[in-house]
Amino acid sequence: MTQKADTKFERAPDRGNHDFKLACDILDAGKICHVGFTLDDQPYVVPMAYARMGEQLLIHGSIASRLVKNLASGLRCCATITHFDGLVYARSSFNSSMNYRSVMVFGIARPITDVDEKRRTIQVLVDHLMPGRRADLRKSTKKELNATSVLALPIETYSSKCRTGPPHDSKSDLNTPVWAGVVPLELSVGDPLDAPDVLPGVIRPDYL
Repeated sequence: MTQKADTKFERAPDRGNHDFKLACDILDAGKICHVGFTLDDQPYVVPMAYARMGEQLLIHGSIASRLVKNLASGLRCCATITHFDGLVYARSSFNSSMNYRSVMVFGIARPITDVDEKRRTIQVLVDHLMPGRRADLRKSTKKELNATSVLALPIETYSSKCRTGPPHDSKSDLNTPVWAGVVPLELSVGDPLDAPDVLPGVIRPDYL
């Protein structure tokens, strides 16, 4: 019998959660996950683009990728998504912290080999990573599909952890004349940069 990952919260259990909707909200808000696995006693953690499709986490890569090949063969993995929301400044280094949202998904990823299913999952990935873009793109060629591997990791064994709010200083530190609070952090979108070979007259689409 395959052993499942232990998702009990030993450290700061008040921040942990197994609510599926919360996990989906955190997953849907991100675009990069870090996939961890062990191969020949060597741990690896690889950043990858992802998307959620229902109760599956989709990750993709080159068919020649060692990571993709090993995951497709049934190697157990862990995909982690983290949002860094703020620096929490307490009156001591011990009580200083970070505000964050994170999800860890454990399991065995399924390779998607059916051509129609692969095409659909790639569409989901494009829609998540580049909303509004798919209608402008040409259809993927058979050669491109054959060169791409898509893996579906079931969102069955998972855990979420979040921290929000102000610092939690010790009562003995509350009279210390040092500023305490939160410095919020967020990922912002910059101005689009045109490729140097964009055809004359092509305007930037509204979805940018």
